[in-house]
Amino acid sequence: MSSFLPALRFGALTRFYDPVVAATTRERAFKRRLVDLAEPRAGERVLDVGCGTGTLAVELAARCPGARITGVDADEAMLERARRKSPELDLHVAMAQDLPFGDASFDLVVSSLFFHHLRRDDKLAVASELLRVMRPGARLAIADWGAPRDPLMRVAAQGIRLLDGAEPTSDNLAGRLPALLEQAGFVAVAERDTLRTAFGVMVLLTGAAP
Repeated sequence: MSSFLPALRFGALTRFYDPVVAATTRERAFKRRLVDLAEPRAGERVLDVGCGTGTLAVELAARCPGARITGVDADEAMLERARRKSPELDLHVAMAQDLPFGDASFDLVVSSLFFHHLRRDDKLAVASELLRVMRPGARLAIADWGAPRDPLMRVAAQGIRLLDGAEPTSDNLAGRLPALLEQAGFVAVAERDTLRTAFGVMVLLTGAAP
């Protein structure tokens, strides 16, 4: 994971990212549910990994002003858009498998629409790095693409496969992300909610650091 692809594969499309996501993923609904599951609390340090344009980080900060929200993303152009939304966000440019934070720094880690961009080895490397920066018992909440449950959703999911590549999306679309998180060392990993979208099934997962 020494390099990254922009979220819509081409840097010139970054300016369209927010409207595309809003129109195709039921973004407001799934991010609201994700924050419900994450339950940010006053005084906690919260990391949004692969934070993109900061929509989830802004929602977390609005829901719990007393939490300290940090976002990290490899794409500086996306972070510039996040800064315009909320200049007070603590944002860092970094690859997710090499986070610029000390061990046991965070009480809560969240991620949305990030893991499906990663090949399996990178998924495992990122999960291990997240465990490094999480305190014992810290919580994890993820929203990402999951296995289609019916023919219509299988057809819809082909758009994600084409956009982000068959290899990185294959584990997500086969429903293997929870098992990979457990393989990396997370405990109590569970699917908590699903939403049908124009690009397939959005799955919300929670877990914890041991």
